[in-house]
Amino acid sequence: MATRELSAQDFESVVTAPGITLVDWWAEWCGPCRAFAPVFEAASEAHPEITFAKVDTEAEQALSGAAGIRSIPTLMAFRDGVLVFAQPGALPAPALEQVISAVEGLDMEKVFAELEKQEAEAPQQQ
Repeated sequence: MATRELSAQDFESVVTAPGITLVDWWAEWCGPCRAFAPVFEAASEAHPEITFAKVDTEAEQALSGAAGIRSIPTLMAFRDGVLVFAQPGALPAPALEQVISAVEGLDMEKVFAELEKQEAEAPQQQ
């Protein structure tokens, strides 16, 4: 599956969909972004079951700000609508494969249970 460009209009619907979505935050002028692009594209070809998406931080400045992007490239991984990984920096192919394997191996029942626990405790901490 090829990578797709995301904008503010479709970002939320894509990252909250069931399954895994990897998002590469990048800009044309960014050398490390250009170096990471073929690694990200190759992974998208190797993992057609995963949604691979890119956000151009220059074109989508408001979205980038809302997502807290401070450095590019930044890779985010969402699974079943939950942000489960975020890290700035261009990853080599083996490291990207490790991220993919880790996200695939998550026990989402435990993740959702932990999120519910955190939400339940949040009002008590105020």
